[in-house]
Amino acid sequence: MIEVGHVLVHEDLIKNEFVCNLTKCKGVCCVEGDAGAPLEARETDILKEVYPKVKSYMTEAGIKAIEEQGTHVIDADGDLTTTCVDGNKECAYVTWENGITKCAIEKAFEHGDVDWKKPISCHLYPIRTTQYPEFEVLHYDRWHICHDACTFGKELGVPVYQFLKDPLTRKYGEEWYKELELAARAY
Repeated sequence: MIEVGHVLVHEDLIKNEFVCNLTKCKGVCCVEGDAGAPLEARETDILKEVYPKVKSYMTEAGIKAIEEQGTHVIDADGDLTTTCVDGNKECAYVTWENGITKCAIEKAFEHGDVDWKKPISCHLYPIRTTQYPEFEVLHYDRWHICHDACTFGKELGVPVYQFLKDPLTRKYGEEWYKELELAARAY
């Protein structure tokens, strides 16, 4: 682990390459899994606030799921997550363009309808965070559906942490990211 401020960063974020390749995977990470995307507690209020403006970008099935279950749920492990269609697969906020998943929240953001891009866990993926009382840990979540992203990242020579510069900066700030870059070079 590499310590950057109050965050422990797993070396895999520096040693492994990754660049999303949506033409290959079609964004299947938004429709597969056993729960919705993890949420920070403060994000539940944001979801409630942006939902009316995001709704027009959503599918009928996603809207139905939100109307029945709410803008977020507590999963089987007791964690806050985005709502899913049919309980545990497709995120309710998923929409489709040319057979590729897109985030309805992000589409609303891109069109200037909301000022929040999407849940930070979605923006950070394949990085997952674990919060402890004194520090936070960032680790690389390997999932077979991201094989093409690993291959593409290797072809381009882009480490995980560099691919995710924008969301890491969004969560921790520019100074923190600069410290991470220095630590990665020293590693």
